[in-house]
Amino acid sequence: MTVATRYVLFAILSTLANVAVQELVIRAWASGTALTASMLAGTAAGFAIKYVLDKRWIFDDQYASSATELKKILLYGTSGVATTALFWATELSFWHMWQSDAAKFGGAILGLAAGYAAKYALDKIFVFRKPE
Repeated sequence: MTVATRYVLFAILSTLANVAVQELVIRAWASGTALTASMLAGTAAGFAIKYVLDKRWIFDDQYASSATELKKILLYGTSGVATTALFWATELSFWHMWQSDAAKFGGAILGLAAGYAAKYALDKIFVFRKPE
């Protein structure tokens, strides 16, 4: 299986986890803050899954030390800030335009796809660099 194929499959898996966690939070939370809580929880779930899969199966990155791993996690998170902003902006735009769960999740999927494409390039350059 090619790296590109694995990356797409992992992005889909992470996206499905994100959306599923969002749905679980929305169903469990009966207040006006459910949307924000669901987005934060979904993002956290997607982040954790994607980091582990990318580290091992996309970038073939080995564990070196706790300090090195922490640095990589922080860089991975930092590279995800802009792409998460793109994802959230797309999701919220769809929600505000059409005011439906289907639109919200459609925007989430579209935003995540665009964000993952940008994130791959950032992670390859800044997070999982191969020694020269």
